[in-house]
Amino acid sequence: MRYRLSAMAGGAALALTIVVAGAAGASAAGSPATGGALLAATPGPTVTCPPAIPLTGAVTGVTTTSLTISYSIFQRPPCGYDPPVTVTLFASSEDARQWLNPVAEAVSGPERSGKVTIDGLTPDTAYWYRFSANGQHDPYWTGSGRTAAEQPCAATVAIDSAWGGGFVARVTVRNAGAETLGTWHVSWRWPGDERIVSLWNGVAADAGDGVTIGNASYNGTLAPGASTTFGMLVAATAPPVGLDPACTR
Repeated sequence: MRYRLSAMAGGAALALTIVVAGAAGASAAGSPATGGALLAATPGPTVTCPPAIPLTGAVTGVTTTSLTISYSIFQRPPCGYDPPVTVTLFASSEDARQWLNPVAEAVSGPERSGKVTIDGLTPDTAYWYRFSANGQHDPYWTGSGRTAAEQPCAATVAIDSAWGGGFVARVTVRNAGAETLGTWHVSWRWPGDERIVSLWNGVAADAGDGVTIGNASYNGTLAPGASTTFGMLVAATAPPVGLDPACTR
């Protein structure tokens, strides 16, 4: 069956012929076999992601109240992420696994490999962390870290005098905690050929290849915030630079 329609466009006559297939068979003009009626949809390309974790992380720095977490993004979308990266902390591995009860978070910069520092944490406490990026939670990477314990005391070194063959050092020990100290010990490693010749207001202890000085009988008790000192005459080619002693009970 044929229909013929006529119309005027800009003064010119237009004609359109519509062919309808009858029940006995379709006209050749509308037959799917000739591609005249319908076009099959072309499927889009399928993206196959490599079997690799798109980003990783590690705790690279700790203080008593902070964790520094470094990250590296290996893959871009759709198989990976674009920065920034959000690092979320949890108080337990179970909470981290289920993304429940986050306790803190921080957002990275635009770098694909960078780090974030999350502060305001509790000393000597374990935390678990996970990553988010591009508005979605990463399903793969979970890590953990622990903040440093509060030190009961702190020690600093000052070089009072020096000459070609040695120096005199003064070490200040301060109670940095909230409880009274009954004893203290200061430890460090010499960076060169230093050797203690004499010591006052402290007692040397065997520390293997390092140095440990404990309190004398009269200066071990320190109230919170209180301090004391001990001194050393040291033989050395040159005074050490940047000596950072550790202090414990």
